[in-house]
Amino acid sequence: MEQREEQPQHKVRRRRSPRRVIKGGLFLLICGILIAVIIYTPLFTVQRIVVHGNQYLQDNDIVEIGRVYKGQPLFQLETDQVTANLMKDLRIESAVVRRQFPDTLDITIEERRPLATVESNYGYADLGREGKIVASYKNLRQAPLPLVTGVVIQDKFVGDDNSDENISRALAFLGKLDNHALDMLSEIYVGNPDAVIAYTTSSVQIRLGSLDDRLEEKAKLTQDFLDALPASKHLIDFVDFRFKAPYIRLRDFNPDAPEKIK
Repeated sequence: MEQREEQPQHKVRRRRSPRRVIKGGLFLLICGILIAVIIYTPLFTVQRIVVHGNQYLQDNDIVEIGRVYKGQPLFQLETDQVTANLMKDLRIESAVVRRQFPDTLDITIEERRPLATVESNYGYADLGREGKIVASYKNLRQAPLPLVTGVVIQDKFVGDDNSDENISRALAFLGKLDNHALDMLSEIYVGNPDAVIAYTTSSVQIRLGSLDDRLEEKAKLTQDFLDALPASKHLIDFVDFRFKAPYIRLRDFNPDAPEKIK
């Protein structure tokens, strides 16, 4: 039998149709134009910045800290970077940044609430629970923070730690009160460490004596007193927690009948 020699098969290359090439190019061009329009059109740029959760920081402070500005293309804005910028500030505990189409950036923060304000040789400083300075400013602001008086911080800046023992004792005391009680205190005088006095926003004295003695008990008594104070039917001159038998003196005080705290 005769064997036929197999002829090598050559692949036939098909030439792309010029029309298909042109169509593909036009499609890519149109996609590029659409993407550019989406990214750069004013419809998808930051026109509103909405801030939630701030009590002490102003909206414009948060925007500046986050390094965002109106007019930025919304798709180019990196929310992770904005969050990182915010978290570098000691006054911010946590931050969540979201895009909201078509033109809004939503920022939700949780502030690291300072416990007290203290005068410094450069102005005033806000201190956190651990004694770290979280903010400083030249003029005293209207903020619901107790002002620690009788001491002045020297040469301390944001990020520095407090080294004054009297301030540390005051912070330890204030740290045991809840936010409602802190809002009711206007001042705590620590100039004499054996005769510390706190003042409420209604000018009632809370005589604490030394904060080295019975700190937990004095903080608990203060908390209970401040919780009950708004419902008091009497004008109170001062409350004294220096002794184990604390008492309240009323404005129309009768020295023969002091009203004891229950």
